[in-house]
Amino acid sequence: MTRNFFLIVIFFLGLSCQINEKSEKRYNYLALGDSYTIAESLNLIDSYPHQLKNELKKIDNVNIIAKTGWTTGELIDTLNSLNINNKYDYVSLLIGVNNQYREYDISIFEKEFEYLLNLSIQYAIDRSKVFVISIPDYGVTPFGFKNRDKIYKEIDQYNLIKRKIVDKYNIRFYDVTDISREAKEKKYLIAEDSLHPSREMYSLWVDRILNDFDN
Repeated sequence: MTRNFFLIVIFFLGLSCQINEKSEKRYNYLALGDSYTIAESLNLIDSYPHQLKNELKKIDNVNIIAKTGWTTGELIDTLNSLNINNKYDYVSLLIGVNNQYREYDISIFEKEFEYLLNLSIQYAIDRSKVFVISIPDYGVTPFGFKNRDKIYKEIDQYNLIKRKIVDKYNIRFYDVTDISREAKEKKYLIAEDSLHPSREMYSLWVDRILNDFDN
């Protein structure tokens, strides 16, 4: 009887370890984009990918492939040169503002954004964990204010294209453009460089993402 008791205890201890192993699975996250992804003018820890990591808790590694000034074409060139073979639990894509700023043909953006979305899906273990973030409106910042009407209109046009393509592939889309426009009145949402979001704005983005996020 004593021997059977110990066997039962060992069995449940083993089962408990297996359950703990499953519950403690750790995840990795790939964030693709431009200056909005690396939190230009702030510390990287203030960026939305790192704030999202801190809120979700279970993400161990954040790999960011982004650079200030990048267009869709420059991100494509970089990704193709890297030849990424790793698979990620989460993949985010935020790109396009520099296409608009440089006044590139919007049809080029449409084609290249769809290509980037397909790459994002390819990098993901599960396509349901791929998500796209809208382009913020920098026309409310001191940097863009003199052209605010033009920027407002064109950012909306770019985001409509993003949403159309995202819907086509049934991928999550998080619209943060309205949050960025709150900076017209709430100046603390703008970083000290008078252009990019502050840590507080990125926190609002993360809150919106988490409200709809399947952990």
